Amino acid sequence: MAESEQCSDNGGVEDLKQLEGLSSEAIIERGKNVVMNTYGRLPMTIVKGDGAWVWDTEERRYLDFLTGLAVNSLGHNHPAIVRAVQEQAQEIMHTSNLYWIPNQVALAERLAEHSFADKVFFCNSGAEANEAAFKLARKYAGKNFGAQKYEVVTLENSFHGRTLATLTLTGQTKYQEGYDPLPVGCSYAKLNDLEDLKAKVNSNTAAVFIEPIQGEGGVLPASGEFLQGARALCDQFGALLIFDEVQCGMGRTGKLFAYEWSGVVPDILTLAKALGGGVPIGAMLATDEAAKAFQPGDHASTFGGNPLATAAGCAVLDVMLEDGFMEGVQERAKYFQKGLEELAGKYQTGEPVRGKGFILGWPVSRLGPEIVEACRLNGLLINCVGGKVLRFLPPLIVEKREMDKALGILDQVFTELWK
Repeated sequence: MAESEQCSDNGGVEDLKQLEGLSSEAIIERGKNVVMNTYGRLPMTIVKGDGAWVWDTEERRYLDFLTGLAVNSLGHNHPAIVRAVQEQAQEIMHTSNLYWIPNQVALAERLAEHSFADKVFFCNSGAEANEAAFKLARKYAGKNFGAQKYEVVTLENSFHGRTLATLTLTGQTKYQEGYDPLPVGCSYAKLNDLEDLKAKVNSNTAAVFIEPIQGEGGVLPASGEFLQGARALCDQFGALLIFDEVQCGMGRTGKLFAYEWSGVVPDILTLAKALGGGVPIGAMLATDEAAKAFQPGDHASTFGGNPLATAAGCAVLDVMLEDGFMEGVQERAKYFQKGLEELAGKYQTGEPVRGKGFILGWPVSRLGPEIVEACRLNGLLINCVGGKVLRFLPPLIVEKREMDKALGILDQVFTELWK
C-alpha cells in the first residue's frame, strides 16, 4: 500500500475535523458518494441544537418543529439527558442481555408503574418494537388457540415500520411496492369505521393493530368510540389489542400515553422515538397474560435496553413525570393549535387542523412541499405527509415566544404563496 493510502492512527479524527470545516454543500456532495440514497434529504446539515433551536454548518438558526420526527421531545441538549448519557458512558455502555442491567430494570419499573403493563421488552427502534408485538401476538395466539389463529388486522393509511413484517402491517401500498411476497395474514380496515373493522375481525384474528393517532398517515386520530369497539371485538374473539404509540406516545399528546385519553386499555403497546431523548431505544409493553407467551429464545435484541439507552430513558421519564409537566404541555399545545386554526381560517386552506397535544396536522389543498421549503428558508423546520398535510411535532418544552415566532413565519409564508 502506498504511503498516501495508509491510514494514520488518528485518521478518523482528522477526517471528522475536515468534515467539520466544510460547507453544507461540500458535505452533501461527499455524502452522495457514500451514503445510500434512501431519503429525500433537504439540502442542509444540522450540527448543533439547544432547546427548540438547531443550527446548520453555516451557523444559520432554525426553529425545530419536527424534533427528529418526534424524538427530541424534551428539546435538544436537555441537561438531564446529557448528564445521564455522560455519566453512564464513563461507567459502561453495553453488556448484552445475557446479564441483568440495572438501568433496564429501573426503566421497565417506571414504564410499568405508569401504564397498564406488567412486562417490558426493550429493543432499538419503533419498527423493532412493532415486530416484537407482531411476533408476541402470533406466539400467544398459537399457544392458546392453535395454529389457525394467526391473522392480524391493521388499518388503512397506517404506518408501523420498515421491516418486512411491519411493512405488511402498514396500510399504505406505496411503502410495500417492490417487496413482494410480503408475510401472509394481514388485512386492513378503515380508521374510525367500526362496521368495517367488525367485518375484518373473526375467530382467526390474533391481534388488532392501531395507532391512536396516525402520524405518517396524515395526523389522523382514532375516535374513542372506534377504540372502544376494537377493544370489545378483541375481547369477543380472543385477540390482542395492540396500540402503536411510537410517534404519539411519551407525552406527545399531553399525557404520557395517548391511550389514556380514551380510557381504552390495550394488551400490548409499542414505544420508541421520544423514549430515549435522542438515544436509539424501543420498547414493547404488555400485560402478564400476553407476555408469558414469550420464553427464553423466542425473541431477543443484542443492543436492546443496554445501559446507555436505558439511562437516557430514565432521564426522559424523570422529566416527563415531574408534577405539572403534562399540564404544561397541554396548555402550550392548545395555544399553538389555536394559532394554527386561526391561520387556517385566515387563508381558507380547507379541512380543519387536527391532532392532539403537540402532534398536529394542518391539511392544505395544494403547495404542501413548497410551504415546507419556504418555512425552512425562513428558519422553521416542519414537514408534509402525503403531500397535503403540514405536520408539526415541536418539542414539548417549547415556549410561547417560540410558538409565536413559528406562527409568524407560517403567516409570512402563506401571505407569499397562498394566492
